[in-house]
Parts: sequence; structure tokens; C-alpha cells
Amino acid sequence: MFDSLVEGTESPQEVTMATGQKLMRAIRVFEFGGPEVLKLLSDVAVPVPKDHQVLIKVHACGVNPVETYMRSGSYSRLPALPYTPGTDVAGVIESVGDNVSAFKKGDRVFSTSTVSGGYAEYALAADNTVFLLPEKLDYKQGAAIGIPYFTAYRALLHRAHVKAGESVLVHGASGGVGLATCQIARAYGLRVLGTAGTEEGQKIVLRNGAHEVFNHREADYINKIKKSVGDKGINVIIEMLANVNLSNDLKLLSHEGRVMVVGSRGPIEITPRDAMGKESSIIGVSLFSTTKEEYQQFSAAVQAGMEIGWLNPVIGAQYPLEKVAQAHEDIIHGRKTLGKMVLLL
Repeated sequence: MFDSLVEGTESPQEVTMATGQKLMRAIRVFEFGGPEVLKLLSDVAVPVPKDHQVLIKVHACGVNPVETYMRSGSYSRLPALPYTPGTDVAGVIESVGDNVSAFKKGDRVFSTSTVSGGYAEYALAADNTVFLLPEKLDYKQGAAIGIPYFTAYRALLHRAHVKAGESVLVHGASGGVGLATCQIARAYGLRVLGTAGTEEGQKIVLRNGAHEVFNHREADYINKIKKSVGDKGINVIIEMLANVNLSNDLKLLSHEGRVMVVGSRGPIEITPRDAMGKESSIIGVSLFSTTKEEYQQFSAAVQAGMEIGWLNPVIGAQYPLEKVAQAHEDIIHGRKTLGKMVLLL
């Protein structure tokens, strides 16, 4: 199906030309389009870290829905062509540029952003977007931290301003961001409700912090949520698919409740009066709006979660680099989306 994905004949390890230029395998996108535009090349130059940059030998890279929107050309922020997708890598520091004091060759790390792209054997990253990975977490888990946990923290603490004792519904809780949201919400003292579309997904959501879980494929699940929370409603809803659920979300909210729109794949019609009487809010969440200072704040919370133990990424489907087109197909069509999807290198 994806036979346009081209791989060279070289070893999976980097090769060295006679000139001494190190080469690597990497995914390159030369035009926006479907998954078939993801080209696996084996003669991409390994980047060299500059001032305040590090080079990471990538062991795993997270796959996020936003990367499919960028690849298709439908996202509001598009990279210059050609480019290598991917931001959330985990691996080992290969080398460091000038004025880097926090890391040294051999350190286990994860990133929340990359300069050169993460779907590659090596990735360049600014040193302020790289963090030490504790021994208790493997590289796959390290690649599942960036976008999921930083988005969840931004949605809950920074944008919704949740307080201990409030209720939160994670609408679509069995994926990477959803499970991260459940873990953070439980750690911060919220009453956590989640939804999932399969029995296996429901079990995973319960194991990762939810007090109650509902099957969003059941016709009457909204009524079941209403019955569970009673007349007071839900304080905060973290919404992964607003184009399907936003109208129902407004009906579930408490007075001055907040819907945090983390994901949406199209338009939806709502009744504004549902928000008026409760004085509720619909608030967008974009990790790309995060400042450097906010990243440091979020990273402190995430690192505390790793140390204490409530941060425990759940890994889902795993793909080799040459199957990246299939990974993009699966994540956008809701296949194999329990836990965090990762590429293995």
C-alpha cells in the first residue's frame, strides 16, 4: 500500500562517506500530501550541533496527530519544505554544541521539540527543550512524554486553572494525551472521569487515574455521565475531538465550567444558549503557544511526576521507521490508538 516509501540498501546504522560526512536514515517530506509523501532516505547528512544545541542518537520517537496535519498541509503552522517530522524523541546525547553545560555525551534524554526533526536516526535539539530521562523509564516511554504530558499540563493547570476537588472529564482518554491527562489530574487531586471506545481502552483508563470510565460508543453514555455527576455537572472537560463532542460537552458542564479544546478535526454546530445560562467557557489549547518560561514550569512538574512515580507513559502501537506511513494512517483513522504510538529506531 505504501510502496512509494523508499529505503536505501545501506545498513540501518549511519554510514560514512569518503569525505568523512556522517549519513543517516531519516524521513523526508518534499511535498504536502497523504502518508505516501513520507520518504525514507538513507543518505541524509547527520546535523552538527551549534551554540546551545545537542545531537541526540534517537532510540524512539513519538507519533502525534499534529504531525499528520502538518504533513497533509492542512495545519495553521507549516514547516518549510523539505523537512523531517517529529518532535518527541528519546535517546542518548551523541555530541553537544558550544555553551551547553547541562548535558554530556552518553546522557539518556528526551525532548519536547527538535530543530532537525525526530523521524531520524539522529536529531538536533535546543538544549532548553531536552531533559534527562530517569533510568526507570525506557526510551519508548521517553518518546511518549513531550507533546502528551506538556499538552495535558497546559490544558489542566495553565489554561483551565483546575483546583483540587474539582471534577474533570477526559473525553477520549485512552490515547497518549488522554492518559497523560488522567495521570496528572489524579495526582493533582481532581475527580477524574474518562471515556474510551473499547473495553480494553476503558481498563487502561481506569488503571491510569480515572475514578470512573464510560464507553463513548454507547448511544446513551452522555446520560450515564449525567447520572454519575448529578445536577452539579462537570467543572472541566478536556476535549480531544471537539467537532464531534462539543455540543454535548456544553450540556455536561457545571456553572462556570470550562471545555478545553485540545483536538478537533472539523466544524460543529452548537447552541450558544447552553453556555450562557451556566456562564461556561470554551477555551482552546495549543502547545505551540507555550513560552520558554512556561516550558520550564511544565518540565519541573513533569520531572517531579517522574521522580514520584505518577508519570508513567503507556506505550501502544510500535513501528519501525520504514512503516511510518502506516503509523500515520493508523493514528488518524483511530486504529491502534490505545496508549502512545511510537517509532523505534
